[in-house]
Amino acid sequence: MHDIKDIRKNLEIYKKKISERNSSINFESLIKLDEENRGLIQKKEKNEQEKKLLSKSKDPSNFELSKKITIEINSLSKAQTEIQNKIFNILSSIPNIAHEDVPIGQDEKSNKLIYKKGTIRKFDFSIKSHVDIGEENNQIDFKNSSKLSGSRFVILNSNFALLERALINFMLDTHISNFSYKEISPPLLVNENVMYGTGQLPKFEEDQFEIKLNNEEERKFLIPTAEVVLTNLVRDTTTEFKLLPLRYVASTPCFRKEAGSYGKDTKGMMRQHQFYKVELVSIVDPKKCLSELDRMLNCAEEILKLLEIPYRVVLLSSGDMGFSAEKTFDIEAWIPSEDRYREISSCSSCGTFQARRMNAKFKSPHGTDFVGTLNGSALAVGRLMITLIENYQNADGSVSVPNVLKKYMNNLDKI
Repeated sequence: MHDIKDIRKNLEIYKKKISERNSSINFESLIKLDEENRGLIQKKEKNEQEKKLLSKSKDPSNFELSKKITIEINSLSKAQTEIQNKIFNILSSIPNIAHEDVPIGQDEKSNKLIYKKGTIRKFDFSIKSHVDIGEENNQIDFKNSSKLSGSRFVILNSNFALLERALINFMLDTHISNFSYKEISPPLLVNENVMYGTGQLPKFEEDQFEIKLNNEEERKFLIPTAEVVLTNLVRDTTTEFKLLPLRYVASTPCFRKEAGSYGKDTKGMMRQHQFYKVELVSIVDPKKCLSELDRMLNCAEEILKLLEIPYRVVLLSSGDMGFSAEKTFDIEAWIPSEDRYREISSCSSCGTFQARRMNAKFKSPHGTDFVGTLNGSALAVGRLMITLIENYQNADGSVSVPNVLKKYMNNLDKI
């Protein structure tokens, strides 16, 4: 979230930077509301000072005048609340500003390829998709999942279910042992304020699964990513500088309506309403956001390196980044059946944008300021299963188990 004072001082810069994020904001209306709000504040303060002077007087004739001023103050307060709500709603819909080294563009066409890693396997047999392999082995079941829950759900059987669990445990162990992340087992149901803090609400409400409770005033949502709960662990707190950075990792189910993806990836496990993901979150001194982003990217990449899966890293353009991000790297893994790379991770620095929404601060020798927040998938489990199954497939329909996973897979060589 942005500070209205900063917008007021740097209006033209904000207009330019927000237009680069493919977002249309009526800044003239916002500035007008800000002027009205400040005018009401001045009137209210003037009346309060006048009332204070009258209260010191013992003249009975001032009673009616004081009563009249009180009514005026209440009226001004009501008008101010209405205007402040309008200002808040506009500020809540303004995305973060892209960092200066982010390529400017409207969509993924302007993304910048940073590098590629790994060797793409050459198959001497006809490549099958993860769907074909799973259904032939009776280990991926879309028919029964559709019967139980509808489209965009999946049932994994036997060794494919074991593979999912193995990947989760392997990634958690790697991030905890190799990179010193602290494991968290968080709630999957959060309140409206928490969803607002990381930027899911109000702008992306249509993509969230809301849970109806008996108390209609209390809204609860299934988490779309563990980023929501992990980042909000520092909500309304002031962290001591010496404790930074805080680094958290969690494996959770994630729930998304995929409201804007009608007709996309309707077959297979690529785009699901429910999926597992191992998520990384860092809370840092905002001056160290970009160096922490590079570190987080390295942590996510390490999983693919250990599994020996080809991938590439892409720097997203200003128009392709998430709402809260100032800079994002996507990791795209190679999918043999599609003959292309597909996103398997996004690692983003959000600067102080989320911290302002959460009121998350840190105390340093130089004073108190908002923390920097970062988040990254490391990795999305369903998509990792897709690329692993397809890259490690054999001519007979079996799937070889990567060496680093065997101890998590009862020492199986093949599935």
